[in-house]
Amino acid sequence: MRETTLSLPQIGDRMSERAAPPLDVALREWIGPAGFARWSELRAWIDEFYPGVFVPDWLYGGKNRGWTLRYKKTKALTTLVPEFRRLSAIVVMGRAERERFEERRYAWRPELVTLYDNARTYVDGKWLTLPVSDGSDLQDVKDLLLMKRSPVSNL
Repeated sequence: MRETTLSLPQIGDRMSERAAPPLDVALREWIGPAGFARWSELRAWIDEFYPGVFVPDWLYGGKNRGWTLRYKKTKALTTLVPEFRRLSAIVVMGRAERERFEERRYAWRPELVTLYDNARTYVDGKWLTLPVSDGSDLQDVKDLLLMKRSPVSNL
């Protein structure tokens, strides 16, 4: 008789079941109630500040990268990454965004500056992966998105 070992998910594991994009109930269970609250708040905030601009698009990146939710029009605004017991947001900063970030370097939280300094720069920009663990992290993501693209005026 052959034994099989069932490996339990580890913090940071991605949602890799390929069959279909995850539903909210699965997301809540995977990232946890607090992470799901931040997920929902960030999605609602994007809808409020950029109404009708972005259609969220679920992308499957394979077994290792799993599912991500990308907000993009011509250029990506952000990609949300549901991980086991954790939520991350990816913000790609092109040259203009990096210049604006540097202009405000000392106004940002030190944790964000460290993430920025440690992020690799590629041809298409600097890819920041921001863990969204609390309200301060969530505010950092919102501030970066506002810096990246001005909100739509509701006037």
